[in-house]
Order: sequence, then C-alpha cells, then structure tokens
Amino acid sequence: MKYVSTRGIAPELSFEEAMLSGLARDGGLYVPSEVPQMTREDIAALAGLSYEETAFRIMRPFIGDTFTDAEFRAIIDRAYAPFGHAARAPLVQLDSNHFLLELFHGPTLAFKDFAMQLIGQLFQAALARRGDRVTIVGATSGDTGSAAIEAFKGLSNVDVFILFPHGRVSEVQRRQMTTPGEANVHALAVDGDFDDCQAALKDMFNDFEFRDGVKLAGVNSINWARVLAQVVYYFSAAVSLGAPHREVSFTVPTGNFGDIFAGYVARQMGLPIDRLVVATNQNDILHRCLSGQGYYKGPTHPSISPSMDIQVSSNFERVLFDAYGRDGRAVSQLMEELRQGGFDLSQGALGYLQENFASGRASEEETLATIAGTLASSTELLCPHSAVGVKVANEHRTAEVPMITLATAHPAKFPAAVEQASGIHPPLPPRMSDLYDRPERVTRIANDLAAMKDYIRGHIAK
Repeated sequence: MKYVSTRGIAPELSFEEAMLSGLARDGGLYVPSEVPQMTREDIAALAGLSYEETAFRIMRPFIGDTFTDAEFRAIIDRAYAPFGHAARAPLVQLDSNHFLLELFHGPTLAFKDFAMQLIGQLFQAALARRGDRVTIVGATSGDTGSAAIEAFKGLSNVDVFILFPHGRVSEVQRRQMTTPGEANVHALAVDGDFDDCQAALKDMFNDFEFRDGVKLAGVNSINWARVLAQVVYYFSAAVSLGAPHREVSFTVPTGNFGDIFAGYVARQMGLPIDRLVVATNQNDILHRCLSGQGYYKGPTHPSISPSMDIQVSSNFERVLFDAYGRDGRAVSQLMEELRQGGFDLSQGALGYLQENFASGRASEEETLATIAGTLASSTELLCPHSAVGVKVANEHRTAEVPMITLATAHPAKFPAAVEQASGIHPPLPPRMSDLYDRPERVTRIANDLAAMKDYIRGHIAK
C-alpha cells in the first residue's frame, strides 16, 4: 500500500512513512494510491464482531507490512481499552429511523479519541522499533489538542506542543489540555483564532530546516492515520442497522472535513451509504461551497460550538484531489488561490462534490432549540456540535433510509451552552470530576511564527 500527495510532487510513501510525516513535503496531504475494496460478504461478516475486531478488518489493508497482524491487534486493543463503553461507539435511537452514534466515550469525551488513542499507540510502536524521537505539533479548535495530549503524555520518545486559540475553547477543553503534568506535553494559548493556529502549523511543516531540525510530526487531521481510524465507526454503525443489506445515511457536524471524509472513504471501500450530509454552524464555508458559492474565507465568528469555528477546512483538499481527477497541479493552484482569499470550483468538480455530499447549517438559535427539543422528545442531552448535526439531519432524513447523526462530544464538555439551552448543567463523568481542581500549566504566546518555533526548540527534550 502506497500513499501519494494531493499536490502530486512529493514521493510515494509507505503507511508508516506517511503516518510519521503527517504533511507531505510539497505541502499536500497523503491519501492512498488506491482504496482497498470490501465485498458485500466482507461487510456482512462484520455483524456481531467487537469494535476492535471490526477495526482490525477495516484498517488492515491500509497499513501494508508496517505491523504484523499480532502487533496491529495489540495496538488496537491498547488504544480502545480506556474507553468507558463496551461497545466503544454505541447507537441510540432518537426518533423513527434516526439514530445517534455516540462517539464521546473515550478518555477526553470526544470523537477525536477514536483516532488519537490509536495513533498514539501506532507512533509509540513505530518509534520504539526505529529507536527514534519526534516532536509533535498540533493545532486545535478544542478537542484534537486534549485528545493528543491524553494519547501522548508521558511517552518517552515524543514531545507534544498543542496550539489553541486563547479564549476560544470551552473551559473543559482548555483544562483537559492544561492540567496534565507530564513534562513532555505543552499547551500554548495563541493570541488568534484556530485558522491562525492551523496556518502556523502548516508553515512549520513547510520550513524544512525547522521541520528536520526538531523531527516534526503531525497528528492533526492532516495525518492520514487519523482519517483511517475514523472510517471504522461508519462500518460498525452501518452494520448494526443492517448493512450491507440496506443503505444508511450519515450526518456529520464538521469544521475541518476530516470526520466526513472518513465516511467518504468508507463509501469508496464499498459501504452502502446513501447520503453523506455536512453539517456546519454559522462558520459555514463548507455549506456555502457545496451550495455553489465558491470556497472563500471569511471572518471566523466565535460560537457555542467552538470546535467548528473554522474557515479553512484542511481535509477538504483531499476530496478536491478526487473532484479534480487526482490532478495535483490543479489542487496546488486552488490552494494558492485560497492563500489569496478563496476560489471557485469548476463545474465538473462542483458536480462531483454535490453527487457525494449534501449540506446544511445551524444558527446559534437553532442549535440551542435543537438541544432543548431533542431533550424533550428523546431525553437525550446533546452537546452543541451534535445538536448542529441533529438539526441538519432532520432536514435531510427520509422514511426509507436510516439516518445516523454523529454525536461528536459529551455535553459536559460545553456546560454553559447546554445549560443555557436545557436548564441542565451536565456533570463530568466520575473519572474527571476533579478537573476544575487540578492546577493548570499553560503558556500564552503571540500569533507569531518565529516565537512559536523558538519556544518549541527551547522545550524539546535534548
């Protein structure tokens, strides 16, 4: 299995090389040169299996000879052992033919744990075998950072630096990043928004002297291994509702496009998915683009669903690569236009995207109303991101095809918004009940690339 860059210039890499590299050296994102296929019989055989066994069967074709079967099974088992639900990703019925996929039973109460716990174990195993050490830098709008710190804290061959927008994450999200005491993890509160953090991260990867000097690796959703881990729960949920013998649809609240791109990969592999629906909050660049209005950056508006407060969706480049016939030069041109503010899609590319995705948006008021309404109708308490998904799903679901909405975070991660909508202050699970009492360790830093690089150089283990 080989991986190619969406910009078409960087050399092909193995799974391990692509995983440890993160961003390609030509600035592109790695994707598999071809997507492995699963037959109807393969998919049907997933029925009744544990989440871990399903994960092994879905991901195994993508990893090549990086790990033996025994090594990979052990990695998967270690990754999901800390989850608080035996099913890992249970389904809950909200309404007739509408189901909620609970992805918040991991260590940091967000869907990012499915990928990050796995990638932590993958990194640890690969680096131990190589006798190597890396510096992980991540940008987060809230959940990726806490999941990365939880996955990598205390590991002997990794230093972790997480950039997050100061004052633009929830208190729970911030404390999950700032309270771990392990010396190898560092939380950096940047004076800017998430797009500033993400841009700085990409600039670090494109500075090869810095990148090579600190042995930079990335675990943002730009890392293919992150996307691959998320493909699994599309299969597990669909099979639970009768796939491959009937189609299912998914609605995904998303800002960076990684989670819904995983669903697109699942469909490419052969999973019978009817509709993939992109759900955005008021920062609706994806919805506008899919509606034919072009892909143009605007100001990022803080919201009650802060993990989606994004104007540059990094994983969108992966689907553009397919929409433009895997033409790396065309994608490079689009990304250059994006640096200048945005771009219009060709008619063929827009048609391709609209064939593969539907979309919708939820305002702040609609999000709050959906939290209250869902609680009244089903007793299910939603986080604001999941509420965005449910609102949009209700606009797209049909009586014939089951709709699965991804619940991306536990409501306790966003207590102020949930309480505003429902009158209920959602408590943290018992294992996190002392989170507000733990001391914080955080560094506030200017939105200045040179200052960020200097800090990282000065704090990696020698």
